[in-house]
Amino acid sequence: MPMIIILFFLVIPLAFADLQVGFYKSSCPKAESIVQQVVQKRFNSDKSITAALLRMHFHDCFVRGCDASILIDSTNGNTSEKNTTANASVRGYDLIDDVKQSLESACSSTVSCADIITLATRDAVALSGGPKYIVPTGRRDGLVSNSNEVNLPGPGTPVPAASRIFQSKGMTTEEMVTLLGAHTVGVAHCGFFFGRLSSFRGQVDPTMDPALDAKLVKLCNTTSSSGVEPSAFLDQNTSFTFDNVFYKQILLKKGILQIDQQLAIDKSTRGFVSGFASNGDKFQKSFADAMIKLGKIEVLVGNDGEIRKNCRVFNKRN
Repeated sequence: MPMIIILFFLVIPLAFADLQVGFYKSSCPKAESIVQQVVQKRFNSDKSITAALLRMHFHDCFVRGCDASILIDSTNGNTSEKNTTANASVRGYDLIDDVKQSLESACSSTVSCADIITLATRDAVALSGGPKYIVPTGRRDGLVSNSNEVNLPGPGTPVPAASRIFQSKGMTTEEMVTLLGAHTVGVAHCGFFFGRLSSFRGQVDPTMDPALDAKLVKLCNTTSSSGVEPSAFLDQNTSFTFDNVFYKQILLKKGILQIDQQLAIDKSTRGFVSGFASNGDKFQKSFADAMIKLGKIEVLVGNDGEIRKNCRVFNKRN
């Protein structure tokens, strides 16, 4: 189960034009219900799909905007976004394929892969107990996917630097704290936090609860029979429920990733963390608003881009 990291780079302005709620009302009336049905079926057997889709959505939107460029497979002549270290553990591509296949049967060449990612993520969040929000649609799929454009900071990025990155995308520091709250349903492999543990440092990190340190040291020193690197839930209490417990835990020095724990320490973000920790309803509303805004970053609309028939490959050119 891969971790969900919501940290990104690149300076691109926001674009809002031509997205609208119910965009497919006439061209593909059942589009959103088809997406929901496929996501519901997967969620019934794999609750971790919410974290997977959230990560995919964020990693897509913060490279070239929300254009489904992360879905493109590499070719002999081009290494795509998905084949980078930053995206190595992104998963859920098969779910997007299933949704696309169903939509192509219902209304061919109509619903974009970019909208599928946005809608599927929205539905998965709601199924996990998160907010139910309405997103505008009408995104088009991008025509470029290049590994050289993927420059995603890691989980150790300092809060000020992360804030500047989000601000460059038109997102406020509060919205950054809100979106990182998606870690409430995520996991992280040991390699992403091992440097914080006493077994590496020689002493307990003063920003980490000693009991958590001991637990993680034991976990990460365990060799899996399958050879898969051990992982830990970023929210240790309600791991598959989309709630505000994550914020309560980082206030108690129980954040696993350095960026998560620093949110509760840095003076620019601690107030937001405290606010969300004490008010779950506020977090839910703020997350819905932030996700709607996120989904509008540098979208392609109108005649730009294309509507892919297969989300993994660009359409053939005449």
